[in-house]
Amino acid sequence: MPSKRPTLFFLLFPFLLSISRSFPTPVNSSRTLSLHKSKLHFDDQSLTLLWPLPAQYTFGNQTLTVDPNLSLVLSGNGGASGIVKEAVQRYKDLIFKHSSKVPSTSGVVYDIQKLSIIVQSDNEELQLGVDESYSLLVGKNDEHSIIGEATIEANSVYGALRGLETLSQLCVFDYGAKTVLVSKAPWFIQDKPRFEYRGLSLDTSRHYYPIDVIKQVIESMSYAKLNVLHWHIIDEESFPLEVPRYPKLWKGAYSKWERYTVEDAQEIVSYAKMRGINVMAEVDVPGHAESWGKGYPDLWPSPSCTEPLDISKNFTFDVISGILAGMREIFPFKFFHLGGDEVNTDCWKSTPHVKQWLQDHNMTVKDGYQYFVLKAQEIALSLNWTPVNWEETFNTFPSKLNPQTVVHNWLGPGVCPKAVAKGFRCIFSNQGVWYLDHLDVPWNETYYAEPLEGIKDASEQRLVLGGEVCMWSETADTSDVQQTIWPRAAAAAERLWSDREATSAPDTKSSALNRLEYFRCLLNRRGVAAAPVRNQYARRPPIGAGSCYDQ
Repeated sequence: MPSKRPTLFFLLFPFLLSISRSFPTPVNSSRTLSLHKSKLHFDDQSLTLLWPLPAQYTFGNQTLTVDPNLSLVLSGNGGASGIVKEAVQRYKDLIFKHSSKVPSTSGVVYDIQKLSIIVQSDNEELQLGVDESYSLLVGKNDEHSIIGEATIEANSVYGALRGLETLSQLCVFDYGAKTVLVSKAPWFIQDKPRFEYRGLSLDTSRHYYPIDVIKQVIESMSYAKLNVLHWHIIDEESFPLEVPRYPKLWKGAYSKWERYTVEDAQEIVSYAKMRGINVMAEVDVPGHAESWGKGYPDLWPSPSCTEPLDISKNFTFDVISGILAGMREIFPFKFFHLGGDEVNTDCWKSTPHVKQWLQDHNMTVKDGYQYFVLKAQEIALSLNWTPVNWEETFNTFPSKLNPQTVVHNWLGPGVCPKAVAKGFRCIFSNQGVWYLDHLDVPWNETYYAEPLEGIKDASEQRLVLGGEVCMWSETADTSDVQQTIWPRAAAAAERLWSDREATSAPDTKSSALNRLEYFRCLLNRRGVAAAPVRNQYARRPPIGAGSCYDQ
């Protein structure tokens, strides 16, 4: 991990705060510059249109112009990173999308002409817990400020990416002046995530998503500072992934056009890494695997018992080993999801050879379920993966799970408190509030869902890695996936990034709604088909004419 030496922001913060208070207050405004930490105070003129809300920030009352030919200065051990350089170009394309079309005006002097990015570490490894903190300073270089233009400082390249996203949200194109402006400058921001795991799951089995659509989802995730794509690649309905060791498996795809090659998957992982997003793959066993048998029927206990997979055959576990070994070459993330949910073992009891195998091994079907899950965990652990399992495994045999297991909650509240009390790590995905296919869940219920609810002990709170919103695709495909994900996924994203105190006070609902509506429109401007925030039914289109900011 990079060193934790004092950052530029920490060294300058007390001085910056003192000098920023010297800026005059605008006429007819009672607002003065204020430090926002933990408790927020909003009014019409001080609404902070950033999403997710930074941990600490101050702002002033100046409006600054930004040079469309913004110069770039990179420094620090990680300053030359290709990840940073590509991100800078990506964000310049976003920020200056309009102004790049405006004829240049000679002799114009812009307030912000330079962007300096300081990255302390040149380590580009992306794993859970990588330092995503950053400092951002934006101000005019005049007698009131020693900053000069815009500066991002981060310990890692991924912190620099988060800082660039925040900077891009401060920059707004003014159609009258035909230039990019930063309002309420100077800005001094010190930011870091509350939780290290901030995820979105995408189900490509119930409906297939083309590679470009998955990339669009990943790109939009970076705008909300989400950092884990949980790729639910395969399930009982279809098996779209190429597995070279068992090439008949993807006969379970819906069609020969709805498949992912190894190279496709590698491209997704690389694309996500450039945006600071890990990709966690899932192979859900022993249930949710009917599609496997379309290529290898011996994986089915019988033609009439197509799942769970056949526990009695070594071939079953050979195939699982082959799938995971191949996927280990694609997915470097240390977590691997093994599912384990919704396993109905009834047909094991009615399949003679499976029933006999269980009897020979002195097992009930419940014992067989445990045996299968633990054997799959052993395979993942042998490949240096940390196993993640849905909560049914913990609910059924908690004392038998490998201690490294990450318990993934989904059925309802109260599971993470029980899991962390037994020393397990936990991911929060309560279906009542964070399942995006539940279209009747309004934004505020998603927003106020708290991963640490019911957990008081600080050491147990640290075992909650974070949370994940889940995009199951029975009723979503390329035509409507983005408007089903957004903007409710952004509500969860702020819960996972921003300080709990800052987003939980009783007076935050109206301000959060205003900021979320603004963020939804920002997503729309960036080409993301985010639905109106105040829908009674998610992804429903507008019911009449009106502004994006009033829907």
